[in-house]
Amino acid sequence: MANFDKSERTNFQAALFGLSLNRAAGPPLHQQLAEALRQMILSGRAHPGARLPASRQLARDLSVSRQTALTALDQLLAEGYLETRPGAGTYVARDLPHLAPPPAPAIDTTPPPPEPLRMFQPGAPDMAQFPHAAWARHLDRAWRRPEPALLARADPFGWAPLRAAIAAHLAAWRGLDRSGTQVVITSGATETFELLARILFRPGDQVLTESPGYAPMRAALTRAGTAPVAMALDDDGAVLPPGARARGVIVTPSRHYPMGMTLPLARRLALIDWARRTDAWVIEDDYDSEFRYTGTPLPPLAALDADRVIYVGSFSKLLSPALRLGYVLLPQRLLAPMRAALAETGPRASLIPQPALAGFMDSGEFATHLRRMRRLYAARQTAVRAALARHLPEHLIAAPDPAGMHLICRIGPALSGVPDLQISAIAQAAGITLRALSAYWPDGDGPQGLVLGYAGFAPDALETGVARLAAALRQYQPGKSPVST
Repeated sequence: MANFDKSERTNFQAALFGLSLNRAAGPPLHQQLAEALRQMILSGRAHPGARLPASRQLARDLSVSRQTALTALDQLLAEGYLETRPGAGTYVARDLPHLAPPPAPAIDTTPPPPEPLRMFQPGAPDMAQFPHAAWARHLDRAWRRPEPALLARADPFGWAPLRAAIAAHLAAWRGLDRSGTQVVITSGATETFELLARILFRPGDQVLTESPGYAPMRAALTRAGTAPVAMALDDDGAVLPPGARARGVIVTPSRHYPMGMTLPLARRLALIDWARRTDAWVIEDDYDSEFRYTGTPLPPLAALDADRVIYVGSFSKLLSPALRLGYVLLPQRLLAPMRAALAETGPRASLIPQPALAGFMDSGEFATHLRRMRRLYAARQTAVRAALARHLPEHLIAAPDPAGMHLICRIGPALSGVPDLQISAIAQAAGITLRALSAYWPDGDGPQGLVLGYAGFAPDALETGVARLAAALRQYQPGKSPVST
């Protein structure tokens, strides 16, 4: 018997089910069915040895009488296209070698392995620490016997218990006293900015953004037809241009990316005052404020003005980017415009993880996980700074940072005059991601330095990575291109 794999059987059954017979005109139905089956065999869609459905099943699938199906099958049996096997059924004849399809080329269908996290890649949480058992328990509890509301038409704002859980989290961790009805679940920061651009701005409106800043956010504004206007940075963060008449501003006041500075209270108050005077919107991107290791964080901008500040958050760094879940906390007057916008586009955030995340947060396990990761990341920052001091004391100098998941490294005297882009290329050739700070600026003209991520790596891996980087930098010879190792 010819081999007939599962995919071929599936394709053959689908082709049979898709046969179309003309009941209004043309030859009798049994002739049409016989001709259709004959062409399937001649074209190779029905391979030698393929089993046909029983005549009763074939008749039901094609909505014809069983006699019609039997007559067509008998005709093909007489012509030698089909054969029967006692007690087994009807098959495409095996002795049709001239109809056998050419052997298919060998194709490796094994999916490629996921791209490994490269050493010092910034912004990546340690997925080995993800609470898999607790997450599986909440996911199973939510979907093994789902609530009727989960199977009904989904609220475009997201699963209500998750929205309430996020509001409770923001009250406890950020001092934001808001209702869950003001929270909208999104598929992440990019969708959030696209939605906000639609409901807040018109094409041509100017929107102030930090430079450097989050590139996908600027791209979302540009797609919406707005005109992003870069704000310069100083040691305290973004500087509001004198006389700015923009329709909105997007800032990361808790921790600028990548520089890491915190916007001081006086500048926050000035930003709120400007927005009130010019009737502008303030969008606060609070992307990793939970990871603060020393000191007391300043209150978010949304705590200073509940009617004009829109607060944006995400679970990508707190839990996993694979969840594809973010949120936005809206002033009351923006709820109706947001609902209208989502009615046009539909929500993109998957409902599947939302009840599990709600249960995870309500149980207290989310807060426990954040506290654990905060201690873990703080220890890793200490570990990588100690490794830099041991292996590269004159090459890269990293001051302690009170928050975040990466360090900014200054270029030491041993690499004096070597551009950060060149140092980044040396690291890249050694299999290490060490991003040039200057490249974060749109024209590549930012300050010199390196961005070193540490959160996603265990202390021993950080030690090994710094040693490997040290070996690559010590072998560097000016004027010679780096060589991959």
